[in-house]
Amino acid sequence: MASTAAGKQRIPKVAKVKNKAPAEVQITAEQLLREAKERELELLPPPPKQKITDEEELNDYKLKKRKGFEDNIRKNRTVISNWIKYAQWEESLKEVQRARSIYERALDVDHRNIALWLKYAEMEMKNRQVNHARNIWDRAITILPRVNQFWYKYSYMEEMLGNIAGCRQVFERWTEWEPEEQAWHSYINFELRYKEIDKVLNYSVLVIVHPDVKNWIKYARFEEKHGYIAHGRKVFERAVEFFGEEHVDENLFVAFARFEEKQKEFERVRVIYKYALDRIPKQQAQELFKFYTVFEKKFGDRRGIEDVIVSKRRFQYEEEVKANPHNYDAWFDYLRLVESDADPDTAREVYERAIANIPPIQEKRHWRRYIYLWINYALYEELEVKDPERTRQVYQACLDLIPHKKFTFAKMWLLYAQFEIRQKNLQAARRGLGTAIGKCPKNKLFKGYIELELQLREFDRCRKLYEKYLEFAPENCTTWIKFSELETILGDTERARAIFELAIGQPRLDMPEVLWKSYIDFEIEQEEYDNTRGLYQRLLQRTQHVKVWISYAQFELSIDSTDQLQKCRAIFEEANKGLRSCEEKEERLMLLESWKEFELEFGSETTRERVKKLLPEKVKKRRKLTAEDGSDAGWEEYYDYIFPEDAANQPNLKLLAMAKMWKRQQHQEDKEEEEEEDDDEEDEKEDNNGEVDRDELERGRVNEMDQEDKKRVDGDEEMGGEENGRGESSRDKEIDSLTHWHKKKKS
Repeated sequence: MASTAAGKQRIPKVAKVKNKAPAEVQITAEQLLREAKERELELLPPPPKQKITDEEELNDYKLKKRKGFEDNIRKNRTVISNWIKYAQWEESLKEVQRARSIYERALDVDHRNIALWLKYAEMEMKNRQVNHARNIWDRAITILPRVNQFWYKYSYMEEMLGNIAGCRQVFERWTEWEPEEQAWHSYINFELRYKEIDKVLNYSVLVIVHPDVKNWIKYARFEEKHGYIAHGRKVFERAVEFFGEEHVDENLFVAFARFEEKQKEFERVRVIYKYALDRIPKQQAQELFKFYTVFEKKFGDRRGIEDVIVSKRRFQYEEEVKANPHNYDAWFDYLRLVESDADPDTAREVYERAIANIPPIQEKRHWRRYIYLWINYALYEELEVKDPERTRQVYQACLDLIPHKKFTFAKMWLLYAQFEIRQKNLQAARRGLGTAIGKCPKNKLFKGYIELELQLREFDRCRKLYEKYLEFAPENCTTWIKFSELETILGDTERARAIFELAIGQPRLDMPEVLWKSYIDFEIEQEEYDNTRGLYQRLLQRTQHVKVWISYAQFELSIDSTDQLQKCRAIFEEANKGLRSCEEKEERLMLLESWKEFELEFGSETTRERVKKLLPEKVKKRRKLTAEDGSDAGWEEYYDYIFPEDAANQPNLKLLAMAKMWKRQQHQEDKEEEEEEDDDEEDEKEDNNGEVDRDELERGRVNEMDQEDKKRVDGDEEMGGEENGRGESSRDKEIDSLTHWHKKKKS
């Protein structure tokens, strides 16, 4: 029944939280802690001080404390801090035996706790229990031999007690475990403090246990410091043999070299540096190069310093060309260095290594840098070594290597020909250039060959070469001009004229304007003015360029004759007529400007006015822009030129004149309305006194308007040319509207 009654008890309902939104004012954990600190809620009052007055109270106090410590230990035996506090409390009461017992009980619980052993040993040392302390240290280093702190403390205690033999025995036992480097150095420093240098045999064992370069260097410096120079040198030699060539270190050789430098063994130092540089990778020998350079500057001659610098650079270049054999820029720098320092055999060896790296792809852009290796090789053999036969072999090998069917290098053929000429072998030079033209003709080859024959004054050969050149490239205007100039220099003007005629008759030319100009200049120099006029006429049949017309006019002006001005003016007039259909209005404007300058200098007032009337009017216009995708890109403003004599533009001029006339008319109407308002006000003020003759006033206004109309009509006739029917009807309508307005005003 009781259980049933308990089961029927009502469970209190938990209040439902309707508003689950965060409070407007939030309280942080920091604020809670700060308030607790300010209110000091957790501070407890200090325990009352207890004064012990007799032995019975003391025993009760000890019993109570011991019971508390034992309870803590019983609760958790593994908490070593409880054991240590217990032992330290017993020690403070001079109960050493009890403290020792507590430490022993703690060691039974955890004998690998380092702090426990240290506290135990320190307690024995504080209480001057030396044998007990030794016993504890012996047990500690036996159980935990890898804890260096035990060994340091033990050795320090023995040394402080003056037991040098015991301290040495501790270090010897320690070194049997092959500890870290600092332990060995502590042992060595211990022996040095007591000047037992003969007993310092630990370095020889140290460099075996810890075979680092720094330990070998310290070993050698130790021997050197105590005057054992021969032993120090042997240590360095042993170190070099120990590491061999696979694990060499630059620091070892630097220290070895500085050791020998202190002993004034400069040749030994130089040999050590060179030996090291030959075996250490170059990227790992930066400090070695630095010290070697400093040594040579201090004790070497100029040649030695240069050798150091050159060898350093040579090693750098060797690394670069090994990493990328097709890095021709690195080869150029390397060869420049070798040429300035090494003997010819070494330079040839490097050149042969360089030219052996042929570009893998037969494309000219990959060969452009490579070909300069051959050029430098040939020039080195010719200018530095003075070996023409080997130079010839270099040129021949290079020319045989180049794939002439795909591309060639004209500079190589020309350099070879110039070399043969310097060797006074003209036939070989001509043979080489002839072979080049036969295998792979190029403009540069023809020009170089022709220049060579011109210097030799072989004009017949030059003519033949020009003929071959023109067969190869008939569109080259420069070649035609040079050929004609050659004939002109030789005095054969007819042949030169025939060459020009053949040139302008070619169907395709690269620079025809230059060719025509040269032909015209040639005829002017020969004072063949009729031929010049004929050339201008033939050129104008092909092109109507404005510069040709201007040049033609200037030519006529430059000839001394009685009718030169008339001829020049006639050319300008003909040009103006010819350029009317030209779409480029700037060219037509350029012609009129030149004509205007001519008239200003040589013409009369009438001719100047005539040219002035021909000048166009500059008008700003707008045109619609279209983007590449066909969309609307907005509008842009541009300037256009409207020529008075251009019939196609007359309607536009008519419209422009009418717009100006309408604007003036509107301005006049506004002015007349203002005057009428002023007159009405004056009439009202005068009360019919001083009556004004309105008929005369209106008549005067009509006369003024008639004069305005007349001026507008005259202006229209000046600006426009021919008037069409639409313009006349519009003007008649304007006059009728003005007359109707005047009649309305009168009424």
